[in-house]
This record gives sequence, C-alpha cells and structure tokens, in this order.
Amino acid sequence: MSRSLFAIVLLIATAGLTAASRQLAPTQAPTNDAPNPYRTEEGWAKMPEGRTWGATSAVDIDPDGVSIWVAERCGANSCWITAERRPSPLDVVLKFDGSGRLVRSFGQGLFIFPHGIHVDRDGNVWVTDGRDNYPTRGRGAAADAPLPPMPDRIIGHQVYKFSPEGRVLLTLGRAGGNRPNEPADPASFYQPNDVITNDAGDIFVAEGHGGANARIVKFDRTGRFLKAWGSRGSAPGQLDQPHGLAFDSRGRLVVADRSNNRLQIFDQEGNLLEHGYEQFSRLSGIWIGPGDVLYGTDSESGSVAPDRKAWTRGIRVGNLGEGLTAKVTAFIPDPAANPPSTSAAEGIAVDREGRIYGAEVGPRALKRYIRR
Repeated sequence: MSRSLFAIVLLIATAGLTAASRQLAPTQAPTNDAPNPYRTEEGWAKMPEGRTWGATSAVDIDPDGVSIWVAERCGANSCWITAERRPSPLDVVLKFDGSGRLVRSFGQGLFIFPHGIHVDRDGNVWVTDGRDNYPTRGRGAAADAPLPPMPDRIIGHQVYKFSPEGRVLLTLGRAGGNRPNEPADPASFYQPNDVITNDAGDIFVAEGHGGANARIVKFDRTGRFLKAWGSRGSAPGQLDQPHGLAFDSRGRLVVADRSNNRLQIFDQEGNLLEHGYEQFSRLSGIWIGPGDVLYGTDSESGSVAPDRKAWTRGIRVGNLGEGLTAKVTAFIPDPAANPPSTSAAEGIAVDREGRIYGAEVGPRALKRYIRR
C-alpha cells in the first residue's frame, strides 16, 4: 500500500473512531430554558385522616383516563418497620379519582420498597418492589457484628400483578430476590425498577438500581421467562440504572437509562435501535403520550449527580418522533434550590386531559401540573 493510500485509510478510520467516540460520550449543553406553560397543584390527592404521604416514585393512569394509581412507601421511605421486624399495616397501592378522593387501596404486607407501577389495558395493576427485608447491620457496626434475627417471612425484589380490586393474580421472581454473590435465577430479580406490558400481554421488567446487574427481562403473559438483555456499562446497549419504561407509537421499548443520562430504544426482542436523547437530561421516569410526546423527569442532577450541576431538575417535554435532535419544548423546573438529595418528580404520568402527575421521593408528594 502506498503512503498516500495508507494516509487516506488512516484518516477514514480515525474519523470513524472519532464519530464513534462522540456517539458513546456525547456533549450536550443543559436544556434549562424552555418555557413552563403549567401551573402546579399541590395537595389535590387526599390521604385518609391521620395518614401522610411517604416517598413515591410510582404513578400511572387508570384505563378510564382520569383516575390515578400510586404505590406509596407507607408514610416513610420504606414499608418495613425495622425496629419491629414487620411490615407496615398500611395499604401500599392507592387509587384516587379525578377529584383526588381515595376510592380504593390494597397491598398491605407485600412490599418493602414499592418502586414502579403499570396499569395494563384491562385495568390490572403491576407494582415492583426494589428491596428486601433480610437483616442488615446498623450503620457504623463492625463487619463481623452479629446480624439481627431473621424476619418471620422474607419478602422483596418481586413484581406483583393485581386485579383492579386488589387480588393478586401473578407474582414474578422469588421472594428476597437474587442475592448478591449467590447463584442467580434468570427469572428472578434484584432491585426491579419498573414494569410494562405490550398489546399481547408480554411483560417487560427493568432491573438494576445501582448494583452489578442492569438488564431488561421479558416474560410471556403467563409469567414464563422468555429472555433478558443488557449488562451494566455505558456502551450502546449496556445499561446503568434502567429506571423507567414506556412504549412509543411504533411499539418500540423506550428505556430511561438514568445513570447514563440518556434514553435507549429497543425493539421488543432486545435489539438496540437508538440511543441518545441526552437533551431530556438524567431521566428517572418517562411517559409517552399521543403523537409520541415524551414527558421525562430529572430528579437527581446536582447533589445526587454532582457532575451535572449545570442541569436544573424538573420535567422536560418534547416530541420523541422528531428523532435524536428532538427539541425540549416545555420545562417544569424543580422549585427546590440546591436540594441535598433527590427532589422533584421521579415517576410521571399524564391523563387524557393532559394533566401531568409527578410522584416525588424526596418531598414525599404527588403533585399535579395543569396547563395555564
């Protein structure tokens, strides 16, 4: 090969590597300046007398288009009472009508850390549990200090399907989940974040909240394990805290790849189609409405993700159908200034009237946003 031809080949190869590097590690300026056409409504959902809101990252819309389902952490950030080694006596899954009146509740004693929720086409309610109740040593205890006694019953790291009335119809995963450093059952979980079903009833679970695992798990409608894809990392197709799931109008599975600060889009067999959309920021929760309008929540930029101090937390809105260069057309900023931990919405849902619901972990609230 002549020197000139070698130089041309090297230039092409280098350009390809440079383009690939840009694709893997894109540079995106913060998108904090879109207008906010919404007003905030607080306290619209009424808890029973004597009960206060706990942390919640789980909100979805009933098939009637206006009722709201929430999975709430029992007035705290956990439904496990550690000092008493028992679950909270409170119901976890709550349904509110459009006026904010509580009309149904269930799920007591089943959850440690309700995290994700999905209401399917038949009105069945799916909820993921992201922790377990195995005993742990207290903060500051020696590594060889005796563990507290085991609870009477191990729960956690499972996915439940309830009827609209609260009857358990299906349970995915073994109680207590796949323990770290122990043999893993591919059909069980450790820290499942979210769940969604397709038109055929197939089930997709996003797993991994910061541990070694990060994958999407697919089951058929009966709960039979079909396949899984993904591993922890930042390359295309790899995941780091796959925190939220949604389908677009073409049936593509959209994943909020939170710790990679991006979306990844797969077909329903796990083939990667697109990755990017960093303009929507560090996404904890996503909702895709008619016309492929994307609503995405950033609840961590800043104190939780200190390399993102220039990004303002809040809810960003844009059209996913415009492709990777989609514009952020609306932004509801987090009102908290320099919060020390998570704030603003993690979970998000939008009703048929276009009202946005934000489920908040740090502030322990369910806010509603209505167009001005």
